[in-house]
Amino acid sequence: MSISWNDFEKVDMRAGTVLDVQPFEKAKKPAYKLWIDFGDLGVKKSSAQITALYQPEALIGRQVIAVVNFPPKQIADFMSECLVLGVYNENNDVVLLQPDKPVQNGGKVG
Repeated sequence: MSISWNDFEKVDMRAGTVLDVQPFEKAKKPAYKLWIDFGDLGVKKSSAQITALYQPEALIGRQVIAVVNFPPKQIADFMSECLVLGVYNENNDVVLLQPDKPVQNGGKVG
């Protein structure tokens, strides 16, 4: 299915830096709770099913790409405010998208 340029422009993807990671024990599938700094947009929370390939300590300080304009979503007792983006590998595990050079937190993907 094709989308228009106007459709694409509605998706607000930004770079942010992971500040904190906690295990999300109440999630149905293994996940982490992430707190991500998006600069002028502030810190947003996300539930991310990335436990297969990433340890919490390795995520702190890492830049990620996320969609920041979805409505908040309640997941168990946690309100997820953005969707961290990744690519599924051959094992159906998520490999995070990230800038290949450091960028400003809140930088818009275009």
